[in-house]
Amino acid sequence: MSYETLQYDLAAGVASITLARPAARNALDARMRTELLHALRRAAGEARVVLLTGAGEDFCAGQDLGQRRNAADLDHERALVEEYAPLVTALAECPLPSIAAVNGLAAGAGVSLALAADVVIASDAARFSFAQARLGLAVDAGASHWLPQAVGLPRAMGAALFAEPVSAAQAAEWGMIWEVVPHAGFEAHVARRAATLAAGPTLAYAAIKRSLRAGHARALADQLALEATEQGAALRSRDHAEALVALHEGRPPRFEGR
Repeated sequence: MSYETLQYDLAAGVASITLARPAARNALDARMRTELLHALRRAAGEARVVLLTGAGEDFCAGQDLGQRRNAADLDHERALVEEYAPLVTALAECPLPSIAAVNGLAAGAGVSLALAADVVIASDAARFSFAQARLGLAVDAGASHWLPQAVGLPRAMGAALFAEPVSAAQAAEWGMIWEVVPHAGFEAHVARRAATLAAGPTLAYAAIKRSLRAGHARALADQLALEATEQGAALRSRDHAEALVALHEGRPPRFEGR
């Protein structure tokens, strides 16, 4: 498969997957979702480590809203079940160690992707945003599974309800990510981390991953299904319709609730 929306490189056992729509802040459109799932499955069969990052100044701005003018433009509930769930599951259940190298903005489904990886390394210029509430939507793509487990319910609630960006330093303090490194040396540091894992005991890493992930209280598949149902209702709400109109008119939304 040839890739149009990402770059795939395999060197020294490291499969580097770079989301490559920088003009769109690496937002996930249908093509990218298809290509990313293919790339993750390919890496699982030929690499020793998966390294996921973004081209340009951003990691991933989440769902691509640029092609949406109204709520009917995209059946996002279907996409969550048929596209996002397999994508997040492929990353989370990949038998190889995975690193999400968050070089800039990670928002919405972009944060979910990062948290599905085994290790998140962030540049000190990175920021994490669960911004769905600003569009009258629920968190999705696995966020309701990963976030409370990573930071606890109170912080997860605050991050999702206020939809305020979380800095890399704050994310590290909360336990949401593994480490923060200076932006100037970010790529070199991530490359060293990936090389360390690529030279390590692959079978032991797989066993570690299975054991640690088995400790989660709720199955990822169950939570992904619940998210799709909740998001489907939100997508059909007047709040979301108003948020889309306001987005394209360049004004704050006027939410009226039910």
